[in-house]
Formats: sequence, structure tokens, C-alpha cells
Amino acid sequence: MTDAADEHRMNRSFLEAGGLESIIIRDAPCQRVLTAEERDASLSAALAERPEGGDVWLFAYGSLIWNPTVHTVERRIARIEGWHRAFCLASKAGRGTADRPGLVLGLDEGGSCEGVALRLAEADVWNELSLLWRREMVTGAYVPRWLDLFGQDGACFGKALAFTMDKAHVNYAGDLVIDAVVKVLATASGTLGTAAEYLFRTRDGLRACGIPDAELERLAEFVEAELALNAASSGL
Repeated sequence: MTDAADEHRMNRSFLEAGGLESIIIRDAPCQRVLTAEERDASLSAALAERPEGGDVWLFAYGSLIWNPTVHTVERRIARIEGWHRAFCLASKAGRGTADRPGLVLGLDEGGSCEGVALRLAEADVWNELSLLWRREMVTGAYVPRWLDLFGQDGACFGKALAFTMDKAHVNYAGDLVIDAVVKVLATASGTLGTAAEYLFRTRDGLRACGIPDAELERLAEFVEAELALNAASSGL
């Protein structure tokens, strides 16, 4: 399965129409989806903690790098401390199914992470974040946090909203061994595409930014080998 569906669906009009919520409700009916009121309350709470006098940045570490969806006015390579990207969130719809969940990225505790800081125009903050909340906070699996951003010169240039994992969430999957992660990424598929394509696009997006992730590169090699093995055993 290719990511053609993802290319056409994970866009502004799709999110504004509630497309992601609809997919989850249809494909994973046991998965709880936040109400519009709950999402707005979550966004309001995050903005209430916004540092005074600073711009609103987003920290992109996964699909927001290659498909940000929101309108931004500046992009900068940035690093955060205390968190690292990991395939620690089970995807029961979109990149997997309720019976065979896929995996997508979250920020798990420990280490550091290089990614892309995306700055929002002040006048657009509420509208753009409302759209983003319909994408990232649809099941409430993340905890939005304001984290320090460090530029390539090592200096802190602001704080960004980053979507960190809620370890208490039912979809947290940060305890999987690497062999299990590889197996899931090589086999999971859902309405929005395969888990493998999500991995490869993120790897390629980081490469294009000049900040390849060694762990992600290693994982992608394992998944490519697993896909080749699966294809050979299927006679493809």
C-alpha cells in the first residue's frame, strides 16, 4: 500500500472537515476520540502556559517535518533536551488497524532530539494550533509542553510547543524491543498508508534538513531488510 491516500488526505481541508476523527471512529471504534470541547480546553491550557513575550514555535520531529499542514513563517533547525524521538505510539487507525496496530513517533523521556522549529505568525496562532490539535491531539495521547529550543550554534532562541508522550495513555508502546518495532513497521498498514512509509519519509525529511538521525537510519535499514525478506518469501 502506498502513501497516495496520505498525500491527498492529510491536508488542511481533510483536517478541517474532521477527516482524521472519522477514520479513527470508523476503523478503531474502541479508541476514544477527544470531543471538540476537550480539544479546545487542551489548547487553551497549553496557551495559558505560553512564555510571555516570545514567539510561538512548534517543534517538528516526525511527520510535521515533511507534512506540516499548518501555515508557518519561519523554519529553523533546532534541538531540544530531555526528550528523544521514538516509535512509541501505537496507531490503531491511519498507519495500522485495531487488530494490527502500527507505530508512529512520539517524544519519549531522556536524551535529546534534533528537528525543525516552525514559527507561527502571531495573528494565526489560535487558528493554526486549532488545526494542529485536530491532527496531533485527536486521541489525547500526547502532552503538549513548552520546551527550550537550541539552535545550531548551541544558543537557546526560544521555546516551542512539542508533543511529548503521555506514558499513561493506552496507546503508549515505548517498551517494545527493537525486533518487535521492526516487525510492526514492516507489516502495519492503514487507511493513511504504511508504517514503513511513515518511517522512510521521516528519515528522508531529516536527511533533507541535514540532520540525519543515526537511530532512525539504523531502524530504516532493519525495516528495509525485513521488507525484502517478506517480499522474497512471498515470491514477489
